[in-house]
Amino acid sequence: MANAHFNRGPAYGLSAEVKNKLAQKYDPQHERELRAWIEGTTGRRIGDNFMDGLKDGVILCELINKLQPGSVPKVNEPVQNWHKLENIGNFLRAITRYGVKPHDIFEANDLFENTNHTQVQSTLIALASQAKTKGNNVGLGVKYAEKQQRRFHPEKLREGRNIIGLQMGTNKFASQQGMTAYGTRRHLYDPKLGTDQPLDQATISLQMGTNKGASQAGMTAPGTKRQIFEPSLGMEHCDTNTIGLQMGSNKGASQQGMTVYGLPRQVYDPKYCGGPELLGHDGYDGHLYNSQ
Repeated sequence: MANAHFNRGPAYGLSAEVKNKLAQKYDPQHERELRAWIEGTTGRRIGDNFMDGLKDGVILCELINKLQPGSVPKVNEPVQNWHKLENIGNFLRAITRYGVKPHDIFEANDLFENTNHTQVQSTLIALASQAKTKGNNVGLGVKYAEKQQRRFHPEKLREGRNIIGLQMGTNKFASQQGMTAYGTRRHLYDPKLGTDQPLDQATISLQMGTNKGASQAGMTAPGTKRQIFEPSLGMEHCDTNTIGLQMGSNKGASQQGMTVYGLPRQVYDPKYCGGPELLGHDGYDGHLYNSQ
């Protein structure tokens, strides 16, 4: 009854699909190689079912103790389920200290509840690769590359700062031929158009426009108005002192009746006033009064 509590039932839907994909990645050939390596290292027979033989964690703890003595000081007898889970947990912590990467290690339930045997197989292969890297005679896995650390003298490091790396590009075969002084224009021309190459660098490129045929004839002094007219409309030339109609017209204007600058000017309406001959002013404060 206790073992049945930790065995999951059949999966359905997406869980079943994921479980099937993981099961397809399980390699029987790697299982045979792992069985031969573990049995030869520990001296114990696993059994017909490979994963069931490792589920109690006893053989796994003995394996890591053979590779690195003292990794698991106490191996529990598989009396109850928590003994088995503790053995698996001790094995996982021991192989982490041995050098297996955390992302290569399975979880305890992957083995104990039969949820992901593919990950258990990958962890054992990673352990075999780590053992081969440390010099053990292992017939499977790969040998990891050893760290090759380089130490350079400080003077060599300072000299390297004066070299432009290829990651920044290269100036090989580069030259400043044809370059003009900083801030001056550079003439661009197209030989296909038949244009002649300029003799000096002061020539204005067509990209800047052209002043060919330009003239200052008829230009007035800076700040004065320039009369623009159209001969086809019969307009006549006029001088620059004439005020254009766009500015209004002073035709028929006079200063008759204007007072001295600064004095008020009486504005009246004949409908309400007796007439201008009845009004006057005192000449002092500018107020109007009745002469009667």
